[in-house]
Amino acid sequence: MSEKVFYVELTPGEFKQCIAAAPIAYLPLGTLEWHGEHLPLGADGIQAVGFFEHLADKIGGIILPMIFLGIDDFTERPDGTTLYGMDQCRGMEPHQLYAPQQLPGSAYWVSDDVFCAMIEAILEQLKRAGFLIVVGHGHGPSSNFFGDHAAEWFEKFGLKCLNCFDSDDHYGELGIQTDHAAMNETSLTMALRPDLVQMDNLSSDPKQWPLAVCGKDPRIHASAELGSQAIKLQVMRMTKILQKALEEVS
Repeated sequence: MSEKVFYVELTPGEFKQCIAAAPIAYLPLGTLEWHGEHLPLGADGIQAVGFFEHLADKIGGIILPMIFLGIDDFTERPDGTTLYGMDQCRGMEPHQLYAPQQLPGSAYWVSDDVFCAMIEAILEQLKRAGFLIVVGHGHGPSSNFFGDHAAEWFEKFGLKCLNCFDSDDHYGELGIQTDHAAMNETSLTMALRPDLVQMDNLSSDPKQWPLAVCGKDPRIHASAELGSQAIKLQVMRMTKILQKALEEVS
């Protein structure tokens, strides 16, 4: 990386130079959420930050601090407890099923209303600071929410808001965070932060599916090379999208 890209590290003079060159803010939508026994609890935000570093190095922009609170679906149980997201064992193939349970380390959930209020407060401040484009990506439900409200937030704040998902799913396995702790997310983390991946924590028995992992088996299909390929491809795709967005808002 050739330039400083993290908001918290910039001096006022450096900030003015960065925003004059490319008024793009990158908002990592993280969680503290179970991502298998082999990935860190902050995997969502870690992947988003790492990808944004590559993207900012290519086209410019400034990376905001990671958010660790996010939205998800939930189930209230008769005993008064609540299960969130992957706690519920939803959206799985038959061989990936597991007992609904509170997964260790998950501590991220807020309601849609709270999340919306939090994001809108951030957007208001980013508008004040001079940004014109905001890219929010990371945790799947949060990223989808960010993309779904783009038109509303443009009307409200005059900010062009984007996530990094491909609406037509052309890229699938070579996208950015398109599964849960399986081949894609594991490969991305291997490429971005190999020091945080502990594949030895997973059973070597192919018949024993990793707990609360959704997608292709990371033990067989994940690699740093695949992660790097996805990052390179998506940097090229998002650079074109952001170049067009900069032309539209300038």
